[in-house]
Amino acid sequence: MTGDNSDVTASLDTMHLLPVDTIDALSGGISCDVYKVTAPARTFVVKRALSKLRVAADWRAPAERSHAEVAWMRLVGGINPDWVPQILGEDRPRHIFAMEHFPPETHPVWKTELASGRADPAFAALVGATLARIHSETAGRDDFARQFANGVQFHALRVDAYLLFAAARHPDVAPVIRTMAKSLAAARIALMHGNVGPNNILIGPEGPVFLGAETSCYGDPAFDLAFCLNHLLLKAVWHREFAPAYAACFSAFIDAYFADARWEARHGLERRTASLLSAFLLARIDGKSPVDYLTDADQTFVRALAKEFLADIPSHLQYMQDRWTEALSSRQI
Repeated sequence: MTGDNSDVTASLDTMHLLPVDTIDALSGGISCDVYKVTAPARTFVVKRALSKLRVAADWRAPAERSHAEVAWMRLVGGINPDWVPQILGEDRPRHIFAMEHFPPETHPVWKTELASGRADPAFAALVGATLARIHSETAGRDDFARQFANGVQFHALRVDAYLLFAAARHPDVAPVIRTMAKSLAAARIALMHGNVGPNNILIGPEGPVFLGAETSCYGDPAFDLAFCLNHLLLKAVWHREFAPAYAACFSAFIDAYFADARWEARHGLERRTASLLSAFLLARIDGKSPVDYLTDADQTFVRALAKEFLADIPSHLQYMQDRWTEALSSRQI
């Protein structure tokens, strides 16, 4: 064990998951502690939400968001158990839960595969179709809206940390971003995962496995779509040699998503997604959680295109990808 894991051990006892052999700390990112637990008969993962996130900015969020993550995984597991880890136990007072462990040999992280240039449009299409199915199954459901009324943590972790923080740093586009944030906070359309990035998606034998749903909230499904597409655009700036593969993934993702997104007309959903995607591009440079792999020149490039899109919100996502490809091709540095 590393550090003081007394809370973890106590939680394992509460969840009736003792005895165990080892508890090893893993990389939990900025928002949580994660442990790999080896027991006599199995290996599993324990996750604890942090109230103060590990970033340079003062970023705090309710640790109760761990309850939302467990609820999201249980709900989605009821739609298709292949899409999420099985929840093995929950210690709500300590904001700790245990879930099934997937070894990287059989379930590599999509982010790692993309960074290595292994960008498979067929898998991107599966992610898009799966996300659309989750949104479709939860759209227009008052019971889910009540169960996932997690506006406080969603505001702290997403609306404020990404959109409003970036708006404060860019007064020239602040009005459009703040209007966007206000609309997002008021939306009650379907259940959002809230953190659909390649770092939270495993490539499983049966398709995508989703992790990291601590920001799940009933709201606008366009958020999830834009949040994930944002990563594909930024990866193309990071690894220009793989840009055509990322572009193919982008197109496959949106084609599959909109083929199954039937709860509303495409034009409204697509335009809201394009609007949020424009803002996320800026927010991942100048928000509370900036990406750590772009150079200063890369960041300048992204800011310029983000503001171009914010000045005239595109109606079509494929146009954004095409414009991104064009700008990358003509870039001098």
